[in-house]
Amino acid sequence: MALTQQQIQQVETVLRNSLRNKFQSYNPEPASMPFHTRLLGKDRMALFSFIHSLNTNFGTSIFEPVALALASTTFKEAKTQATAGTQISEAAQRVIQDIMDDLTAANSQPNKVNEIEAIRKVAQAGNMKTVKPTKVDIWLQSNDNQFYLFDIKTAKPNKGGFKEFKRTLLEWTACILADNPKAKINTLIAIPYNPYEPKPYSRWTMAGMLDLQNELKVADEFWDFLGGQGTYKQLLDTFEKVGVELRPEIDNYFAKYNKKK
Repeated sequence: MALTQQQIQQVETVLRNSLRNKFQSYNPEPASMPFHTRLLGKDRMALFSFIHSLNTNFGTSIFEPVALALASTTFKEAKTQATAGTQISEAAQRVIQDIMDDLTAANSQPNKVNEIEAIRKVAQAGNMKTVKPTKVDIWLQSNDNQFYLFDIKTAKPNKGGFKEFKRTLLEWTACILADNPKAKINTLIAIPYNPYEPKPYSRWTMAGMLDLQNELKVADEFWDFLGGQGTYKQLLDTFEKVGVELRPEIDNYFAKYNKKK
C-alpha cells in the first residue's frame, strides 16, 4: 500500500518545519577549535556542529512527528510522548523482576507472549503502586483494538542498554494491563534505520534480552508497519526531495559563518 498524497505532504511539512525551526533556535557551540576551523572553514565547522546537535534530538524532532503523520491515517488512534499508565501491582513488579533475573542469568530465553500472560495474571492482584514509567514515543491503537507502544532508539544502541529497554517494555505492559487486564498489548523497540546496510542489522547483541520476533522492528519493518508496504522507500525519497528543495536555504544559512570575523 503506497502512501497517500496527504501523508507525503504531512511528512514534507514536518521536515521543513523541523529544519527551519532548528535554524532559528540553533547557536553553534562556543568551543574554540582553531586548527579545525582554519583547515575546514567556519561554515563547515558550523555545519558539523549543527549535524551533531540535530542528531541528539532527531528522534523527537523528526522521527516521532513523521511516525505520527504516517500512523494517524492507518491506525484508530496515534499519539507521541504518551503515558502507558500510572499504576502497577506489586505482584506484577515481582513477575517483572523474576523475568529480568532469569534473562540476565541466561536461565531462560525471551518469550514476549509468555511474559505478557504472566503479567496479565497478576496485573490487578494485591496492592497497586503509583509509578512514573518512561514516556511512550509512539502509542498506537489499531482498528482491531490492539495496542502498540514503541520506544524509538538510536541506530546503534549501547549493548548494555538493552536490559533497561526490556524492563521498560515490561513495565508498559503491566501499566496497560493494570487498567485493562484483557487488553491486547504489544510493546516494542523501534530502530528507524539500519546503519549496516546492505548487510542485515546485527540483532545478535539483543537476542538474550529481547524477543526479536515480537519486540523489535528495524528500518522498513517499522516504517512499513506504520504506513503499509513500501513506506520506507517512499519515506527516503521524500526526505531526499525536501533536502534538495531546502538546499539553497541550508547553503545560505551556513555561508554566513564565513562572513564573520
